[in-house]
Amino acid sequence: MLTSLLFQVQGAGQEVLTDTLVQAAPQEFETLSIWSLALKGGLVMIPLVILSIVAIYIFIERYFAISRASSEETNFMNNIRDFIHNGRIDSAKSLCRNNQSPIARMIAKGIVRIGRPLTDINAAIENVGKLEIAKLEKNIAVLATVAGAAPMLGFLGTVIGMVRAFYNMSMAGPNIDISLLAGGIYEAMITTITGLTVGIIAYICYNILVARIEKVVFMLEARATEFMDLLHEPAS
Repeated sequence: MLTSLLFQVQGAGQEVLTDTLVQAAPQEFETLSIWSLALKGGLVMIPLVILSIVAIYIFIERYFAISRASSEETNFMNNIRDFIHNGRIDSAKSLCRNNQSPIARMIAKGIVRIGRPLTDINAAIENVGKLEIAKLEKNIAVLATVAGAAPMLGFLGTVIGMVRAFYNMSMAGPNIDISLLAGGIYEAMITTITGLTVGIIAYICYNILVARIEKVVFMLEARATEFMDLLHEPAS
């Protein structure tokens, strides 16, 4: 009789414990979201978010600017050749003015210098080409800075978070809870992830823009050489 009573009490206790665990289990997990991660990352997340916005803006703005600069009219150089061979210098100048590409501005400088020594014309064309490339490289250095600074800011936030976690543990005294350390590390690693993500994206964007600028440089060099060859043709 006593044994059966003990079994009943033990079974009831197990049922109560099981119900309690089932009810408490859903409350132990917190749904992660980008907003909650940003809030828990601390003040370091503010400059990281700003850097990410700057990187995205520079990439989009420079990408379309370089795309416009790399576009070339199909028969532009052929028309320039025909105008110069026919002595229609004013028509060649007008064609360059109506075309807003770096190639047109570079060739226009060479056309203005026609009649001077070829070395002077070549130097003038090279100077304009360098200026056009400098315009395309506007803010590219800022994008490279973001690629390098974002991971370092992320690591700084991690160190600050770790210091805060150990400080909280030291202030807890004998009542040390593992959740204090785990929560601090969790918050600290958020800045590392954010910094690395921003840095990687900025680095990829930087290399994409540099590669596209190099293509424009090669195109300008090819058109400059073609124009100089064109000036030699009437004398041959």
